[in-house]
Amino acid sequence: MIWVREVAAAVRGECTPDAPLAPRTSIRVGGPADLLVRPADAADVAALLRECASRALPVLVLGGGANLLVADAGIRGVVIRLPVDLGEESLDGERLVLSGGAPVTRVVQRAVSAGLTGCEFAAGIPGTLGGAVAMNAGTRIGEMKDVVERVEVATPEGVRWIPAQELGFAYRTCRLPEGAVVTRVGFRLKHGDVAASRAVMDADREHRRRTQPLNWPTWGSTFRNPPGDHAGRLVEAAGLKGHRLGNAMWSDLHANFVVNLGGATARDCLALIRMARERVRERFGVELELEVRLAGAFAQDEHP
Repeated sequence: MIWVREVAAAVRGECTPDAPLAPRTSIRVGGPADLLVRPADAADVAALLRECASRALPVLVLGGGANLLVADAGIRGVVIRLPVDLGEESLDGERLVLSGGAPVTRVVQRAVSAGLTGCEFAAGIPGTLGGAVAMNAGTRIGEMKDVVERVEVATPEGVRWIPAQELGFAYRTCRLPEGAVVTRVGFRLKHGDVAASRAVMDADREHRRRTQPLNWPTWGSTFRNPPGDHAGRLVEAAGLKGHRLGNAMWSDLHANFVVNLGGATARDCLALIRMARERVRERFGVELELEVRLAGAFAQDEHP
């Protein structure tokens, strides 16, 4: 494809045509990307977005590959994966600025070393900080909206900071500008009892270890919790906990997690999702909404 060479020539970062994506996702499923780009810096992200916009090319930000199911046929267009250390990081009192491509655990590590608290919920969250902001990631003890003060984004128009109050944080979502890529995240934490903070994180990690299938490849939670209930309870009550199709299975530990038993396909995973939605709808009258994102060239009969 001519556009692949032309887009690669227009950016300063690393470009890989026909790049395998399964090893870059947490569930280890999916086909290749037409072009995978690791931009050099935030300005390079903006330049890449302009180039893609001028050619009407679809763009996906991969992040850490959590909360994502890639189609077996792969992804058409450009996939962006930010370097871990994209952009300048800083610490000023209780304010911390980190790269959007950094793992979520980095905010915890930097906070503990600086004697700061407030981000304990992030200790066990997979993926990158940019992705965590985009979906307002969280656990039962907190979420990103509790600690994010501002976000740096790249768009085709350039790079700018956005205050958190303009992002409309809500349950597992926020309102980023259309097509924006989170390049840095500014946190506001607080000085506190680091020993007590560690104890909270240890307890939360232990709870997750006991209740979630962390020893298997998985994208995390499949469905959003409906108001006043839990998606995992509904899927289990529908008789699907531990149910297997091909090499994908609803976890026998937590029924809102699909796990890859080895060699699972996106088609296997989507069939499980479709089955769960249909059974829960029929038995309980509840329409389960996806939390996992679907990306790529899915066949018409694959969609849940």
